[in-house]
Amino acid sequence: MAQLLPPNPSGMTMGHVHLNVRSVEAQQKFWVEQFGATVVRSGVKLPGMLILFQQREAAGGTEGTVIDHLGLKVRSLADTLARLRAGGFTILRKFTGPEGLPNAYVMGPDEVKLELQQDLTLAPTAASHHLHYYVSDPVAIRDWYVKTFSFQSGKRGAHLAADAPGMNLSFQPFKTPPAAGTKGRSLDHIGFEVKNLKAFCKQLQTSGVKLDTRYRKAPGLGIASVFLTDPLGVSIELTEGLDRF
Repeated sequence: MAQLLPPNPSGMTMGHVHLNVRSVEAQQKFWVEQFGATVVRSGVKLPGMLILFQQREAAGGTEGTVIDHLGLKVRSLADTLARLRAGGFTILRKFTGPEGLPNAYVMGPDEVKLELQQDLTLAPTAASHHLHYYVSDPVAIRDWYVKTFSFQSGKRGAHLAADAPGMNLSFQPFKTPPAAGTKGRSLDHIGFEVKNLKAFCKQLQTSGVKLDTRYRKAPGLGIASVFLTDPLGVSIELTEGLDRF
């Protein structure tokens, strides 16, 4: 099982992040050795989400896009950073995060930037935590996610946020935020798992949300999906059946 969390009242939960990578094997090794992930078909899983890989040269890393980095909770920041250093990975900066806890930025393979936040109560080595957006208008994009997906409006420290089960979306204001969307970059798109996806797609279209692809179901896998793009250029895949992946 994908270890996805139970859905919110609208039937949605965090599903996956999809990375464009030079080497699937290298990415799997990174996530398994550094964060205790479990290998699954086309990727790995951590509590709260899947991380899926496609072998494809990316146009660039996460920095310089709307989603600057992916955030994880780790049981021990010191132990995690020691493993990363031993593996030859770059520790960018240690700091106190917006929630007052020990944090660090690190750079993973394929220039995927990660923010690690210590949680001493965490049972596994690591778990999903947040996606960090750099934006000009945090209120507008927060409200879009809340209205479109019925995510919970809130804050993470000083940042306006929208919460889905398994993932916090944090929106940090920038006077001149990155203009690049995610498609084609190392973090190509994010995904949410939806109960009764076909009906939800009709609901989105009725409310004026444009879908980039039609609803489709992958033969043999039993996974349905559809793509759309948020107002800032973040590519989003909605799936149904990924929790059995």
